[in-house]
Amino acid sequence: MAEYCLTLICPPSVEEKLLDALLLHVGDELFTSSPTFSHGTPHGRLSPTEQVMGRSRSVQVQVLLSAEELQVLRTRLREEFAGTGLRFWAHALVMEGEF
Repeated sequence: MAEYCLTLICPPSVEEKLLDALLLHVGDELFTSSPTFSHGTPHGRLSPTEQVMGRSRSVQVQVLLSAEELQVLRTRLREEFAGTGLRFWAHALVMEGEF
């Protein structure tokens, strides 16, 4: 049963590699992805247009996981995506289900 929602924010250049990794690592777990904008990206990672706009195009991915799955996935992502700018946070789920 899912206990956490892991949110990942990645640059578009990493999107396909991240989605492929998640398909391999989380199996049948539900996850979503959507285009978004991120703010506070280090200046050196922004294109000239993004520097003017003050935001960068990003992809947000959310994955529902158990505590154990979360720790395993974090370890794998840390190894596979070191230095790519992949950011994350996780929060406990109050509830989840299907209607």
